[in-house]
Amino acid sequence: MSDFDIIVIGGGHAGIEAALAASRLHKKTCLLTLSIENIGKMPCNPSVGGPAKGIVVREIDALGGQMPVTADRTALQFKMLNSAKGPGVRALRVQSDKIAYSRDMQNVCLHQENLTVLEAMATELVCENQKVRGVRLRDGSFISSEIIILTTGTYMAGVNMISDEVKKGGPDLEETTEDLSASLRENGLRTFRLKTGTPPRVLTKSIDFSKTKLELGTDAFLRFSALTKSILPFDQQVPCYMTYTTPETHEIIMANLNRSSMYSGVVKGVGPRYCPSIEDKLVRFSDKPRHLLFLEPESLSMDTTYVQGFSTSLPRDVQERMTHSLPGFENCVIKKYAYAIEYDAIDPIQMKPSFESKIIENLFTAGQVNGTSGYEEAAGQGIMAGINACLKLDGKAPIVFGRDEAYIGVLVDDLTTKGTLEPYRLLTSRAEFRLLLRHDNAEERLLETGYQVGLISPERREQYLKKMAAVQELKEKLRDTVYSLDDPDVIAYLQPKGYSIGEHRGVNGAELLKRPNIHALELLELAGEETDSELAEKCEIDIKYEGYINKARREAQRLKGMENIPLGTEFNYDEVDNLSLEGRQKLMKYQPATIGQASRISGVNPADIAVLAIAIKQGKGRRKPS
Repeated sequence: MSDFDIIVIGGGHAGIEAALAASRLHKKTCLLTLSIENIGKMPCNPSVGGPAKGIVVREIDALGGQMPVTADRTALQFKMLNSAKGPGVRALRVQSDKIAYSRDMQNVCLHQENLTVLEAMATELVCENQKVRGVRLRDGSFISSEIIILTTGTYMAGVNMISDEVKKGGPDLEETTEDLSASLRENGLRTFRLKTGTPPRVLTKSIDFSKTKLELGTDAFLRFSALTKSILPFDQQVPCYMTYTTPETHEIIMANLNRSSMYSGVVKGVGPRYCPSIEDKLVRFSDKPRHLLFLEPESLSMDTTYVQGFSTSLPRDVQERMTHSLPGFENCVIKKYAYAIEYDAIDPIQMKPSFESKIIENLFTAGQVNGTSGYEEAAGQGIMAGINACLKLDGKAPIVFGRDEAYIGVLVDDLTTKGTLEPYRLLTSRAEFRLLLRHDNAEERLLETGYQVGLISPERREQYLKKMAAVQELKEKLRDTVYSLDDPDVIAYLQPKGYSIGEHRGVNGAELLKRPNIHALELLELAGEETDSELAEKCEIDIKYEGYINKARREAQRLKGMENIPLGTEFNYDEVDNLSLEGRQKLMKYQPATIGQASRISGVNPADIAVLAIAIKQGKGRRKPS
């Protein structure tokens, strides 16, 4: 009998969600971490959420995860991004107290039933006949387990770099291991090198904020988790600020470009396209006269500001000069210098959509080890890996969300179908059905799944059902309420919004709501109906965008027909005539699970998909030759 049902290696954002999901689903779980104090650490920007990412956090909440709960109760500022735009791109972002966040996660993990937290370094994945048996630790001891979930983040063969100064280590020069990734390669997995980095941290009291632009949060009751009943009052929230690079900044950087780790040849891995270093920005966007920087507080217990957008691996003396060239930073004190970090990641093409390895049975992976970037992407993978590991133990089919069901589904499909050559970041533009994947409807999309799995309590589900009933009641109220266009109150409401009152007739609330600048909460108040602003907003989105939403659903249903046509690792493409050479090579390399997945592989053209569909109808390719 194994020591544990599931061992999770790594206590970052992916590892936390995987370990908590497994233990809450009554599996005997072990969380292996190099240091308990590093559980939930935020080594990069001190925030949770943002475009696309904030919706992932809402999805984690609907599935019963921890990140949204902890993010809400340790937030310094809440802000709804893109609030003036359509609902498909709105997203919540909170500025986090990084110390409070980490401590909260540590406390949750240490007090979770069925979860053993162990400080140790895993150095070897022990397998037998390409199936996981357990892990060997640095001290030589062996822990057996039915399933391993690997969530090592940037700690596998990590290397820190400031200019030509290269030192082994994970974030902040913490311990790293080359043995574990070597063990993965010995067991048949491909790894590759990736690079990321952080900006300098500056003593807050040394910044002259009068030369920067104030960025307040949103004065409203915003939250990631439906379980959150109160948040930090708006007048107590901590402001952020903005500033810009200057011509002097650019001159200093470009004059020292050859001293950057990235441009001197020290860096071997590929850096993040959507969060590049400042020197990479200047090279790639040489036409830009300046670049925007966000100034973010790190913690109430620290007097430091995170200079987002100023990531670099230039030497310390250059960092001093370029930082002092920023408006408001003329006399600043750098408390922690920026650095780059390079590490081993696993080619995610080797993972099934469940996050189980195609090569090693019962090995699951999640987070930056899969080639992603960002806390939110990691946590989303972590909860799915934890859920699917439990389902595997129970002999049940895994849960895999479609691209029209969750941003997590987009993330999983992109990684396991297309792979990545650089740190992957979720963007709203990656989701073709983003109007269906909104901040406001995460519970509608995923809560029932969370409940069926066992991570959502009956009480939480009942609360959700009551909320949806209330929304439906409000929608019916608007459809049934006729607003007379000769009513003085209605005229007083419409005319300031630019509507001329013509013939004396009535219009129901649902029709009025489809007009620009008309809002559900205001219409309901006009009708004497008092309601919660969150419910009114949900009602407004459902009615105002009904036509667009229905169109997106029809398109998603059309494409789902292809998603349900299976291919899988046993499909024999050699039996299929008339595939293009590139198409056949890509299909054999990536082994898509369905025709829908195959259609999204670069190099597989529509003609190849048509040929595949015909071949399947003819019964070809069903099994590889033995």
